[in-house]
Amino acid sequence: MNDVAVREPFALLDWVPRFLDTDWGTSHMRVEEYREGETLVVKAEMPGIDPDKDVKISLTEGRLRVRAERHQVSEHKEKDNYRSEFHYGSYLRDFVVPAGVKEQDIKASYKDGVLMIRVPLPNVENHSAIIPVTHE
Repeated sequence: MNDVAVREPFALLDWVPRFLDTDWGTSHMRVEEYREGETLVVKAEMPGIDPDKDVKISLTEGRLRVRAERHQVSEHKEKDNYRSEFHYGSYLRDFVVPAGVKEQDIKASYKDGVLMIRVPLPNVENHSAIIPVTHE
């Protein structure tokens, strides 16, 4: 029996989000997404990237897209003794935002390996409409 499967029985579950991702060349980005007052906050775990060069955030048709590249820069002299579990490559996530969000109002910052995006939500008046029920 494969001892990796015995030691890590849930390791296969980690592949599910990557398998379902629409962009097959990307890895899964871990995020927190929550509402803070009238602001949508998205935090993405991205250690080891340069936000000035490696991150692109865009807003298109109600979809906030976060794309990042993490580059591997290292030298290995002894291949037999080397092991790496770091993820390198492209990271991509999309978040649905309500209509009326303006690109110029979105703010992003990077600190201690975490990208934080703050999206002010548009002020939408809540009004209720009565929907009539017809008899057939």
